[in-house]
Amino acid sequence: MSREQIRSQLFQELKIKNEVNIEGVAADPAIFRHLDLGGEFQEQVHLCFEMDHETHEDFDLPTGYSTPGGLRVPFHWDSRSDYRIVYDGGEYVLTQKGKGLFPVSFDKRPKYYGLSASDGTPFSRIAGYSTGYAGGGTVSIAYSNECSLKEKGQDCLFCNINATKDTYSEIQGIGWKNPKQIGEAVAAAYRLDGVKHTNLTGGFVPERREVDYYLDVAEAIQESTGLQDFNGTAVIGAPLDLSIIDRYKEAGFRTLALNLEMWDPKFYAAILPGKVAECGGREHWIKAIEYAAKVFGKGKVRSGFVAGIEPKKATLAGVEYFASIGVLSLTGAWTPNPGSALEGHRTPHAEWHLDMAYQCHEIFKKYGFSYQDYFDIAPSPNFLIHDLFAIDEEIVPAFGEAKEGERIAQR
Repeated sequence: MSREQIRSQLFQELKIKNEVNIEGVAADPAIFRHLDLGGEFQEQVHLCFEMDHETHEDFDLPTGYSTPGGLRVPFHWDSRSDYRIVYDGGEYVLTQKGKGLFPVSFDKRPKYYGLSASDGTPFSRIAGYSTGYAGGGTVSIAYSNECSLKEKGQDCLFCNINATKDTYSEIQGIGWKNPKQIGEAVAAAYRLDGVKHTNLTGGFVPERREVDYYLDVAEAIQESTGLQDFNGTAVIGAPLDLSIIDRYKEAGFRTLALNLEMWDPKFYAAILPGKVAECGGREHWIKAIEYAAKVFGKGKVRSGFVAGIEPKKATLAGVEYFASIGVLSLTGAWTPNPGSALEGHRTPHAEWHLDMAYQCHEIFKKYGFSYQDYFDIAPSPNFLIHDLFAIDEEIVPAFGEAKEGERIAQR
């Protein structure tokens, strides 16, 4: 295929990926007996949030799969979806209302998942893995799979971190991670699987004790990997004392994330009661992002938005403002997660979210950002923005096949 044909194919696959992200994908769990989950292929481990549309305590599911062109699609199980993965003639096929769309290939299990920390904790229960383009992957670590805002009745209304813990932590053996465990897991992932980015996150801890903990983790990762710059992102709540941000930079984190979540002031107050109470409110949070942008530099700070709760115009205004000061934004689609206060609500239709991704991508290009910038600040390299950048920069696997064909033709 020509490059234009490849681009056309990839944009069509991107459209389907977006729809599956919104609607989820059905599957008879029995078909995965043909897949060596937990062996050759990667199984879901619920380290932080349940992103499937239904819980599934009694069986495992895959983490994700790839389209023929090489776009990765996270597996969001929903038994009610018109999209379904079936096992047909020895291969897995994505279908819509019974019509076959294309075969899919599931994520391979990373090598480090088969190893354990020095205290015996499996690395798969410490650091989750997601693959990206151009040979780079990310490990995302939730140091804590619970949030203390629950105790005060101040949970973010879209969040299900505490519900996920209640459902899966005992079944899957997931708990608090200490710095040594994290350092050992990251070192193994970098060494064995070519991982190039670490994302550290978790819920609020009483008295905001997570601040010093993050600094201890950075030191442990540096010690275990031998890297002063391990390309780490610290995902934090806005500190009341902004000088703490300098400490994260000095500790060795390359990037910082402060997720504002909502741009509209009224939505912010209604949806994020704990962030208002614990982090000085919306204006202080924005001030913290502005300060972090000066400390870390262009493309080294991000803020997440839960796209689909507030009006699109409001979210785009926030994305534009942050991009203008060198800050990138995540705008992944809001999923009314199981166990969240907004469970049972409806996110906007797929077209709404696809338009959001295209508009944000144009904003980021206008301010000079690249795939690598977005890779370095995201918790996983599988957002639609990653795909759009990767198509632009021709680093999606399909382009590799085309370039190889061109080399052969020139011989």
